[in-house]
Amino acid sequence: MVDRRTFTTLLAAGLAAPRASFAQGGTKAKNVFYASAGPELTLYSVDVDEAALVKRDTVSMAANIQYAWPHPSKRYLYVVSSNGGSGSTGVAGDKHVANAFRIDPATGALTPHGAPQTFPSRPIHTSVDMAGEYLLTAFNNPSALSVHRISGDGTLGERVEQPEKLDTGKFAHQIRVTPDNKQVILVTRGNNAPTDNPKDAGSIKTFSFEKGVLGNLAAIQPGDGMQFGPRHLDFHPTQPWVYVSVESQNKLYVYRLDPATGISHEPLFIKDTLDPSSKLRQAAGPIHVHPNGRFVYLTNRAFWTTGFEGRQVFAGGENSIAVYAIDQATGEPTRIQNAHGHANYLRTFGIDPSGRLLVTASVWPMPLREGTAIPAAIGMFRVGGDGKLDFVRNYEIDATAQKQQFWAGMVTLA
Repeated sequence: MVDRRTFTTLLAAGLAAPRASFAQGGTKAKNVFYASAGPELTLYSVDVDEAALVKRDTVSMAANIQYAWPHPSKRYLYVVSSNGGSGSTGVAGDKHVANAFRIDPATGALTPHGAPQTFPSRPIHTSVDMAGEYLLTAFNNPSALSVHRISGDGTLGERVEQPEKLDTGKFAHQIRVTPDNKQVILVTRGNNAPTDNPKDAGSIKTFSFEKGVLGNLAAIQPGDGMQFGPRHLDFHPTQPWVYVSVESQNKLYVYRLDPATGISHEPLFIKDTLDPSSKLRQAAGPIHVHPNGRFVYLTNRAFWTTGFEGRQVFAGGENSIAVYAIDQATGEPTRIQNAHGHANYLRTFGIDPSGRLLVTASVWPMPLREGTAIPAAIGMFRVGGDGKLDFVRNYEIDATAQKQQFWAGMVTLA
């Protein structure tokens, strides 16, 4: 585990190390990595053996990129963007868009594909159903969701009207379709971290799903949800286990898929993501199950500042990737490593399909008391046979508070 003193020491060591530069040239890779900076989305080829990236080209959106998701055919990428601010008190903005792109199967280059669709408010997450027929989008403020048809040629179609009033909770943060494509899960974080004001309950909302139409099924939460701030979930590739990152309480919850309610009302397991004795504010982040189903990863984030000699600097805390081994009989996760993140605010990351490489993306740089700064970066980690991570290098990114590296992800080419 990385405590505060170790974290500071590792930061100093990481900042003293020479910066890696992006590889040039290289051959076509089966996997590519896309990373945003404000409205720009940059394509990188991935060399898994060398744990290296090759920077290719960049496309621009109408507003800052919020999230993206590939079509199951691997031929299209859907990107949602907004000029609205993050958080429950962010600027509402007036430009909220979904764009479809055709993915070049040889290089990963993106080409605009069809007309964009507009939204009424800021989209925070988007995904595609298992059949590739619908784009589902979550909105945080006001908390809501939408479903748009995807045409046979991959272009975006009209919005599907929902006949039933849906329970979309407070501060939706992720929307996913279950592996059998029969239900939709909306993760609603609420606002219940220690300094949140106002306070709102968190919950996992589940819905039936048929031809793009949703129906209320259940609200999954402990008690009144005021001590439950779920952020993201991921599914085990072969077993009916659902792993949920609980942001506000720094927990990992494990549920079972349930044909009646989407997921079980009660969790199978609850685990800490870091040392619970820490008094510094922390936030659990995104979560991904390893392709082989033996491990699960989520990030611990610390990105708050404090005043120091007339300027705002890092307030302290742990930026790391928590690694858990999964019991293949029960689904129980056991934390085996908190790998130092070598960057600040790891909001997104991806794992290559072979499971040998994990790539992180930090949102912005962070000034330190010493006058240096934690850089914004794309981080490369090798994944060992035991699931543990070994840091290889950082690629520093020109990101700022106004031009954030807000989304990044791994995509396999067709």
